[in-house]
Order: sequence, then structure tokens, then C-alpha cells
Amino acid sequence: MGESQKNKNAETISILKQALKVNRRPFPWVKAFSAGLAASLPVMIGLLFGHLEYGLMAGLGGFTFLYVFDIPYAQRAKKLFWVVIGMSLVTVLGTLAAPYPLAVAILMGVIGAAVIFIFGSLRIAGPSAIFFVLVFAMVSGMPVDLGLAPLRAVLVFLGGGLSWGIAMIGWLFDPHGPEERVVKRVYIELAKFIESVGTNNFNESRHNMMSVLRETDETLAAGYIPWRETDVFKRLFLLNQHANNIFMYINEYFIDSQEKLPGELGQSVRGLADSFNKKNKGVYEKILQPSEMNKKVSRIFAKIYDADAVMNEPTAKINQTIHPTKLSKKTIFGGTFDKNSIVFITATRFGFITIIAAIIAFELELARSYWVPLSCVAVMSGATIVATHHRAIQRGIGTVTGIIIASLILALEPSGYIIALFILILTFITELFIVKNYGLAALFFTPNALLMAESTSAGSFSFSYFASARIIDVVIGSMIGLIGVWLIGRKSASSRIPHLIEKTIRSQAQLLLVLFSEQGKGFNARKSKELRKMLINLTNLKTLYNTALGEIPVQRETLNYFWSIVFSMEHLAYLLEECSKVKSRPLLSDKVLSQLLYACEMMANSASLERSSSQKAIPEIERYPTITKELIILQNSIYQKNFLVPNG
Repeated sequence: MGESQKNKNAETISILKQALKVNRRPFPWVKAFSAGLAASLPVMIGLLFGHLEYGLMAGLGGFTFLYVFDIPYAQRAKKLFWVVIGMSLVTVLGTLAAPYPLAVAILMGVIGAAVIFIFGSLRIAGPSAIFFVLVFAMVSGMPVDLGLAPLRAVLVFLGGGLSWGIAMIGWLFDPHGPEERVVKRVYIELAKFIESVGTNNFNESRHNMMSVLRETDETLAAGYIPWRETDVFKRLFLLNQHANNIFMYINEYFIDSQEKLPGELGQSVRGLADSFNKKNKGVYEKILQPSEMNKKVSRIFAKIYDADAVMNEPTAKINQTIHPTKLSKKTIFGGTFDKNSIVFITATRFGFITIIAAIIAFELELARSYWVPLSCVAVMSGATIVATHHRAIQRGIGTVTGIIIASLILALEPSGYIIALFILILTFITELFIVKNYGLAALFFTPNALLMAESTSAGSFSFSYFASARIIDVVIGSMIGLIGVWLIGRKSASSRIPHLIEKTIRSQAQLLLVLFSEQGKGFNARKSKELRKMLINLTNLKTLYNTALGEIPVQRETLNYFWSIVFSMEHLAYLLEECSKVKSRPLLSDKVLSQLLYACEMMANSASLERSSSQKAIPEIERYPTITKELIILQNSIYQKNFLVPNG
């Protein structure tokens, strides 16, 4: 009992330390200034036309800029456009629902759940539901006038459109900057991978390389515009293909190597990475081959020279066609709209708890009662249970201090351009510190939101009443969020991992069958439902595992066991996906296919039921020995757990 209490105390201290930790990431000066401009410029324009309230309304659309991240401009344009549409829609809903508290509560939960589901399914980086709920809540708290719904929506749309324009300015100067940066990362990681051959870091580096290549594939697919194939994009796409070819060749022939590769290989690849800096393009030490090297090493040098040619040849000579592939939205949403999908579970939980928080706030008849569910939403925006606790601590400290700052600002009774200046400064500082610590950002975001909400309010201002009321709202909302997540989601992730492992292994077995049997003849494996199913299952599994890591208490022994399985399944999925790109694959005999399918089925059952069995023979796959090796590694990982009960 004493030891258990010590562990709990240590866990509590650890959560507090992590919540208060300040990251060492660099300040995003340009993004922070742009965010401040996007938030304050609508207010300034409103003042120019003599309508501060219109400017503040349009300023709500300025929250659109907070969804800007370093993604391809083609993807950024679409993402922000739909954010603007979403902001406008919740403005209409907030205006129409304002007279009906129960409708406001239900819609707040539905909006939050829908945005959480969409962002989670598409794995979109950003603040997710919080600003959609914030805009809806603030609009529903404005004076009731159903006839103002169109005007408010147009103003928010215009403010969001201004943010869209500011966010897209970089396209004029560096249209493929995000894609260049991610391809550069591939070559930096490839150099590390080459240098890891024959060392203890090989497996870790191999995993990192696969992750970066997959991320780059997704980024380039997102940035691809079929009707506008630029020479720069084509060059980047082909460079990524060459990096992948080099990786696959080394993975095929040097996976068991005990000797390091010549240092010139890593040096050459780093030179290619440096070439992405336009100032240094083509200016690096030329590749020097060793005087003696075997045929396999010589092939790696040849592949590096091919990549160098793509990097430095005139664009007129690059006449290859490119065909990026990505999963359709229908496939992605279909895969996550499942009772065992952690994205679906999280969205449902989020919506339900938000509705409860809003109903409690209305029943308590609190002034500006929407700050209770807003605090609840902010706390629940943490990706895991641990992250939720971090958010609660950060939200508590940051918001209480922020409320005091807001009270002091409002006590000065700012007006006109002073309000716009405060919004600019507070938004700027918020975006600067959000990368450091959420609590630090809350210090400035809270007074910013309160300033926008209260500036047009009628009546006298009381510092003590305002500060105490908002602090009570934050405490109540944060507690509801913590309690709700704790009661509903404590074990929701870890308990579902075995089932999803089983499901993913079976989808990998189905893909194996179509790749190496007569079923695979005459069709495009890249567009097969088996490949789509495997990728969706794997994505859901990784999300589920990462969520389980943040549960309290963490089942470390069990999760370590699952990690080795997920690690191996991710490698196997990558190899199978690469195999699907090859048009000519060997046809395996029925006997060999039966052995492979039987081994996979036994692994799936063992992982799901936590019951071991004797290891099955896994036959060699002609021309693809690494797939065979990965299947053996996966089987060993599944049967390694010491408390698995043997069959029979």
C-alpha cells in the first residue's frame, strides 16, 4: 500500500512538472505577427467605417489564421476555406439558437464532436474544435436578434477571408516551401540511416526513415494539383522517389550487415540535403567514391548520382510523369466511423461532456454561462488523459492570471483603436508562446477573448465581480472536463488495442494474398480496397496506441509489448505498400500462400486472445526477403509476452 501511494505521488509530481515545462522551440515571429494582424485588422476596418461592433464580429473570423500550419499551400488553401465556411455556419447557428438554452447546449456539443471527428480522421494539425465552439458560444451570448444571422455570418466570412489572404501571401514568394522542407528532411534522415548500417541504431533509424518517407508522401500528395504540375514540384516528387529507392535497396541488402557503409555515402546524401538551400544549391563537395568497393555499395552510389542528376539537371530534361496517390475522404471517414475507432470514441465523448457542461452552466444561471463549456472544451482538447490533466493545470493557472489581466484592461474602459491595438498585441503574444507552453499562451489568449466578448457589452464594469465570475466559470468548466474524461475514457484506448491488432494483421494478410496471387493480375494494387483497408487500420492502431500511452495509470509492461508489435506491423505495412507500386510481382504457389495466410491468422488470434501457440513456418517470398523477415519479426513479437497462455 505504501509503495502504491509512492507511485501515485510520483505520477502526480510528474504530471505537474510536464504541465509546467517550457519547450525550447523557437518563437514563430512571422506567424505570430500575421495572426495578430488577422485578428486586429477587421476591427480597424470596422472602426474606419464607424462600426466597431461589425469589426469585432469580423474579428471572430480572424481566428481562422490560428489554423495555419506548415503544410503545402494547395492543402492550406482548401483547409482554411472550409474553416471559414465552418466559422460562418456556426455563427448562423449561434444566432438562431440563442433564445433556446437547451438548443445552444446540444449544438455546442454537436459542433465540438463533429470538428473533433473531422480533424482526427484527417489528422489535421491545429486547435481543432476550440475556436468553432468559441465563435458559436460568443455569438449565442450576443443580444438576441434572429434577423442578424445573415449579417453576422457575412462579417465572420469576410474576417476569415482576410485571414485566408494573409495566410496565402507566402505562396507568392515560395510556392513550394513546405514541400521543399519535408523532402530536405527525407535526405537528412536518409544520411542518418546510411550511417546507422552496422550499428545498434539501425532499427531505430530505419523506423524513423519509414515515418519520414510516409509523411513526405502524404505531404506531396496533399500539395499535388493535377491541372498545375510545376517543374519544382515534379523535381521534389522525383527526389522523394529516389530517396525511397535508396532506402529500399539498403533495407533489402544491408539489413543484417555487421559492417558500416563507406562514409562518403552519408556525406554525399547530406550534400544533396544542403542543396535544398537555394543559396548553396549545387555548392558542396563533390561525391568521392572509395578506391575499392563491392558491387552492392557501387549500386548505392549510382542511385545517389541519379538523385543528384534530378537535383541539378535543367527542368527541360525532367519529363517524367508523376502520379501521387492518396486515400479518398470517403475511405478515411468510413474507416474512422467505427465503434472501436478512438477518433469516433473521442469525438462522441467530447460532444457528450460539452453538452453536460453547457446544461449545468445554464441551470446555475451564470452570467455569460458559455465560459463554463468553453473551459471544459479547452481542457478536453488534450489528446490523451495525461494531456487533459496538463491542459487543466495550464488552463487553470494561465486563465486565472489572464482573467486578472483582462479585468485590468477592461477597467481602463478602452475604446476605438486602443481595443484593436490590444487585440493585435495579445494575439501576437499568444501565438509566440503557444509553442512554448499552453498555460503561457492562456495568459494572453484569455484576456483577448474576453476583450472581444465584453467590449460591446452594455452596463458598468465591476473588477471584482467580473474577475470572480470568470474564475468560477473556469474552475467549474475545467472540473467537468476532467471528471468527464476520467469517468468515460480512462481505459477506452488500451482495452481496444488487441482487437485492432487482430484486425490490422488480417488486412495485411488480405493484401499479401492479392499482391502475390492470381487475384493481383490485371489490376492496380495501388488502388485496391485491401491496401486502403490496411492503411486505415494501421493509422487507427497507431492513434489508439498513442492515446493509450497517455492513460492513467499507464500499463507500461503491456504497452511495451504492444509497441514491438505495432513497430513491426508498421514496417510490414510500408514494405507491402512499396510492393504494391511494382507492376510485375512473383506469383506464389497455393501452398506458400496457404502457409502465409495460416501464419497471419494464428498471429491475429494470438494477439486478440492473448493466447500463444507454436510458431509457424513462414516461407520465403521470392524477390521480397525483407517481407519474410518482417513477418518473422512480427511473429516473434506477438509470442514473446511471458504471460501468454499456450494453447493445448
